[in-house]
Amino acid sequence: MRQKLDKPAAASPLHTDDLLDIIARLGDEQRYQLRKTDLTHDLETEYHISALHGLIDQYGYSLSAQSVGSVKQLGDGVAIVSGLRGVMVDELVLFPDGTYGLALDLGHDYVGCVLLGTDEDIHADDMVRGTKQVIDVPVGEPLLGRVVNALGQPIDDLGPLKAKSRRPINYPASSFIQRSPVSEPLQTGIKAIDSVIPLGRGQRELIIGDRQIGKTAIAVDTVINQRDQGVYCIYVCIGQKMSTVAQIVETFREHRALDHTTVVVAGAEEPPAMLYLAPYAGCAMAEAFMYAGQDVLVIYDDLTKHAIAYRQLSLLLQRPAGREAYPGDVFYLHSRLLERSARLSAAYGGGSMTALPIIETQAGNISAYIPTNLISITDGQIYLTTQLFNQNIRPAIDVGLSVSRVGGAAQNNAMRAVSRHLSLDIAQFLELQIFARFGTELDKATRDQLARGERVRAILTQPQYEPIPVAYQVVVIYAAGQGYLDDIPIEQAHHFVKLLIDFLRQQCSGLLAEFSIGHWSSLLETDLRSALESFKEHAWRR
Repeated sequence: MRQKLDKPAAASPLHTDDLLDIIARLGDEQRYQLRKTDLTHDLETEYHISALHGLIDQYGYSLSAQSVGSVKQLGDGVAIVSGLRGVMVDELVLFPDGTYGLALDLGHDYVGCVLLGTDEDIHADDMVRGTKQVIDVPVGEPLLGRVVNALGQPIDDLGPLKAKSRRPINYPASSFIQRSPVSEPLQTGIKAIDSVIPLGRGQRELIIGDRQIGKTAIAVDTVINQRDQGVYCIYVCIGQKMSTVAQIVETFREHRALDHTTVVVAGAEEPPAMLYLAPYAGCAMAEAFMYAGQDVLVIYDDLTKHAIAYRQLSLLLQRPAGREAYPGDVFYLHSRLLERSARLSAAYGGGSMTALPIIETQAGNISAYIPTNLISITDGQIYLTTQLFNQNIRPAIDVGLSVSRVGGAAQNNAMRAVSRHLSLDIAQFLELQIFARFGTELDKATRDQLARGERVRAILTQPQYEPIPVAYQVVVIYAAGQGYLDDIPIEQAHHFVKLLIDFLRQQCSGLLAEFSIGHWSSLLETDLRSALESFKEHAWRR
């Protein structure tokens, strides 16, 4: 194939036929320049030949080999192409109408390509060209505050991106030598999570539950809480309705969270190839921040639709189907994505990437294929149940089935001190609550424990879009655990907490500052007790 070069090829002796051929190829501007040379005489003279060299130097040609193939089968967003020898996995291939495809399945005699657009103008026997480029996306701070698709192209009508760097969407995970233990907390602003199921920077925590019970609400609140924490956020919407995406983006904008967030969208109406690429694109954007020494949070909402899109592509590519018709590499599909989340050691920049994948279950079945895969990959799970949601407990987190395998290592000292026995106390309360349903006479100690458990459970609920700073969480959890709410009617528990926070903000700002940075000691505990007693004695009015 003849291809124009950036630099002109060296000039060579020309003959009359060559010159006439070159003149025939010249455009209007070059013909005008040729007329200005007044070459009206014999074209074989050396003088005229040297005059033409200045015009034709830029028209150097050389031979270059290019991998080509032809479309043999087409349909449902997948093209089977023969030829394309030497094509790489995840290489972009170009169809005649300008549509790009992704080489996903490499066979002996064919290449299975998924289309990154429509197939309306693609036909059988069309020529397909390899590009020798793997798919990549723009990365860096210019993406903050923007809404992009799975290819990194802006879809928010705010103009083109000004990103100068790009990164392949598939990249090897960092080695264990590059990593350091997860020890720094990532505050979600949700009391039930920060106290019982703490998250650390660099952790992978699964959010799992049935549809419409608050999984996305937890993710959105976590992003909102990062606005003053120095954590960048990548929110990946996979298979969501565009109306839902618009609502999420508007929520971020209202709560001043969009400035530190990039939203990657692969809508429900887009081809399955875009749904397949979206989480890897978001991971690449987050990874660039991590390797630059920044802390970043990436949310995949949700990976159930991602697995379904990959199953659809695999079946169209005629791969062997396994359990629930998923291909055999569906575990690798998500493990190679989530294993890229890590906390790097100081020698490698000290950045971190925290992942919050979301999975939707059917009728609370956490033993299904995709949920069990992801539970085994991640470092814990936040399990939401329909029963708690229907009891108006929001977020509807089941403390018994939820766990963080990082544990107290991801909490500051103050939160660790006040919540050390909280999970056990809640479990004992739930057990006593079941026992009390039998109508058995209960002694006073059991009744007091039930009353305190109800208040602890009440203060762990909170409205959406209202994340709470960690210092206030420490105070509230300590007050409930030490019995300062035992004589408060349960319907007034939230009002008590609100007034307590306002009182401490005005009277004990120094104490809150100590808790915010994680300080805890017997002296600080004594000061907190005095503040709580002063509040109940002077400021609390029923």
